[in-house]
Amino acid sequence: MVDFYRYLALFFSIFLITGLLFHRREKTSPTSPFSLPIIGHLHLLKQPLCKTLETFSLKHGPIFSLQLGCRTYLVVSSPSAVEDCFIKNDIVFANRPRSMASDHLSYNNSSFLLAAYGQLWRSLLRLATIEVFSQKSLQKFCKIREEEVCSIVHLIMKKLSNGQPQHIDLTYLFSLLVFNIILRVNIGKKFIGEEISSTVVGKQRVKEIEDTFKPSLSLTNICDFFPIMKWIGYGGLEKRILKLNNKRDEFLQGLIEEIRGKKISSCNTETVWDFEERMSFVERLLSLQESEPEFYSEDVIKSTASIMFVAGTDTSANTLEWTMSLLLNHPQVLEKLRKEIDCHVGHGRLLKESDLPNLPYLRCVINEMLRLYPIAPLLLPHFSSEDCTVGGYHIPRGTTLLVNAWAIHRDPNVWEELTKFKPERFQEMMVDGDKEGSTLRFKFIPFGVGRRACHGDGMGFRTVSLAVGTLVHCFNWERVGVELVDMGQSFGIALSKSRPLEAVCSPRYRMIDLLSQL
Repeated sequence: MVDFYRYLALFFSIFLITGLLFHRREKTSPTSPFSLPIIGHLHLLKQPLCKTLETFSLKHGPIFSLQLGCRTYLVVSSPSAVEDCFIKNDIVFANRPRSMASDHLSYNNSSFLLAAYGQLWRSLLRLATIEVFSQKSLQKFCKIREEEVCSIVHLIMKKLSNGQPQHIDLTYLFSLLVFNIILRVNIGKKFIGEEISSTVVGKQRVKEIEDTFKPSLSLTNICDFFPIMKWIGYGGLEKRILKLNNKRDEFLQGLIEEIRGKKISSCNTETVWDFEERMSFVERLLSLQESEPEFYSEDVIKSTASIMFVAGTDTSANTLEWTMSLLLNHPQVLEKLRKEIDCHVGHGRLLKESDLPNLPYLRCVINEMLRLYPIAPLLLPHFSSEDCTVGGYHIPRGTTLLVNAWAIHRDPNVWEELTKFKPERFQEMMVDGDKEGSTLRFKFIPFGVGRRACHGDGMGFRTVSLAVGTLVHCFNWERVGVELVDMGQSFGIALSKSRPLEAVCSPRYRMIDLLSQL
């Protein structure tokens, strides 16, 4: 009988300890929707993903976890959770998750966007910052942006040569503008000259480069959740990725060889100082390759140039399209913006980049667009390098972090009249100078946050501000028909409009003399 009571006591002790441990684990692990064996929560995911995850957060809270095949995800959708991830655990989440697509399309993750956190990433980021994203470099490439925006104005004026309002395909013009800027910054030449830009050939070339560098194949696919799918060649996914990579590689290698030939001829006719002052980004990399060939390998150069195209073209073109769509649907905002530009710039010249700091309402308009339609509705994923705690929850090493910017930008606890296009809300945060960095920290994150945030935001913002401001300053814009512009969304890595943008355009009477001289 004594042994019976001893065994009974032991049984209850084990039961109690196990229960306590299980209860503690439940308390310290993020909540999660119902999952199925093997596939986890994959059956619950529907497009658009950011809206599906927003729905989950309303039920499970702003911090919850998902199991997708063999991968564990942490989804956060509140400013406090974002702050926990990127202040307290910034280094822990400083890595990117590996995937089949990123391994192939970024030359084994050898770019500053996808490289593992460490010395290589720091070196690549420092290089990109100094050569492209620093204030000095932004100023160096200022003339390129102004010239290309002026070129777009000239193309529109050619379309309006008969003096009558015309339908303008803004989607195409914005793509053309951004591709020409990125190509000139990268290799020092235009993608398409004005002589063919308005022809079918020009549109075909834009479509070709869009297909080459548009991130149509997601950074993550089914083979990353179930590695066995890769082994059996499921859906031909890896073959498609390799085919796209070969297409990119051929394009980039051709540009590099062209630059090498150009450099030899330029060095024979110019001083070293003049050549370095005009040097494009890839030219600079090739110059550095001569002194450090092991670091500045062909793969590093092509990977870095590729990221400039992938991250810099779709994002800026889509931002321009969304901004003009909102202005067409809100003519009172467009008119207020035009008055600000007229007041500062007048009618005797075109808008310049040096004018932008004096146009606060223009900045508010673009910020409000980015709040309503963040170009990256889900920020690029991060990856935990060790165990950590977020919002009081235990997050294990090897967890992929997703930040739902879409949900944060439309959080009723943060924003009033959250679905309304109201640029004035940002004016209140710009009193006594631009205080957005402190006032909206973690609440407004269109370019990400932390050490892996987008470092091209300065270049992108200047491009968009200059283009939108110039188009509003030079032309009258109206919708095609009486109906509002369709604001339907196509969700992917970048948020784009589901239908191309067209608008009716005519030159402003006060600007005709200036525009006719271009």
